[in-house]
Amino acid sequence: MAKPRVFSGVQPTGNLHLGNYLGAIRNWVGLQADYECIYCVVDMHAITIWQDPADLARATREVTASLIAAGIDPTHSVLFNQSKVAAHAETAWIFNCVARMGWLNRMTQFKEKAGKDRENASVGLFAYPNLMAADILAYQATHVPVGEDQKQHLELARDIAQKFNFDYGVEHFPAPEPLILGEATRVMSLRDGTKKMSKSDASDQSRINLTDSADDIELKIRRAKTDPAALPETVEELETRPEARNLYTIHAALGDESVADVVAAFAGKQFSDFKKAMTERAVSRLGPLTAEMRRLVADPGYIDQVLRAGAERANAIAEPILAETKRIVGFI
Repeated sequence: MAKPRVFSGVQPTGNLHLGNYLGAIRNWVGLQADYECIYCVVDMHAITIWQDPADLARATREVTASLIAAGIDPTHSVLFNQSKVAAHAETAWIFNCVARMGWLNRMTQFKEKAGKDRENASVGLFAYPNLMAADILAYQATHVPVGEDQKQHLELARDIAQKFNFDYGVEHFPAPEPLILGEATRVMSLRDGTKKMSKSDASDQSRINLTDSADDIELKIRRAKTDPAALPETVEELETRPEARNLYTIHAALGDESVADVVAAFAGKQFSDFKKAMTERAVSRLGPLTAEMRRLVADPGYIDQVLRAGAERANAIAEPILAETKRIVGFI
């Protein structure tokens, strides 16, 4: 019996950070045993906002190195960059003609990214949810690991799949199911516990990058925002303390334990004691990953070979699906 097929992607824009690792990449590694996994560096999504070409190429290799260092096995899973597989763009155009303007107008991430200057946003930024649907459905993926903030995009992919099938009287595209995994699916900023940790935050102190040294990690955790109250005695206390909740969530996720375990371990102690323990755990967990990532980045030829081989495997899956999609639409 064939394994269910997973698709997920990550943008090559800026350094990957702890939120990417705990919220997504670590879970991707665990999925490899039970799913047929297709993991994509989505360089086409990246250019919805202008990118310096040299920086984009560098970031694509760096993100690929990060995924391999974290445990993605490119000989087992399919690992490639999006622009090498034409089925993404071709399927996206067909989906541009299936999706409705009203659907895209409701997408909250476009409103957040475009801000008040939405008239000057690129068409690509507006329509990129259709490309995201194409990323998934070009492989007829059955499952997508998502965070809470990405569920709306997956719902759109399901709507597009269902409308395509209905319009053409077929059962061609599956309605992909979400996989929401792990306790730390939403890691927040070290400077503001109400905002998601982000590569685009102006302050580098707001995040722990996967490229950070042990000294960088120690400094950022020491400076991480807390509140004046004592460490919590119960999990319920964390509900009204976003910064403490965020740090406890990160510490728990790095140690593969529950937040309740962390609360019990540090009840009655000082924040300084907790931050020292958190630093030791973060450095221990991330240090080997960072070292391996740097080793891989220093060998761009190997990274490029991995991406080429992954693209060949991705094309082998996507090409017959795309051919059938075109036949259904009426392209000859």
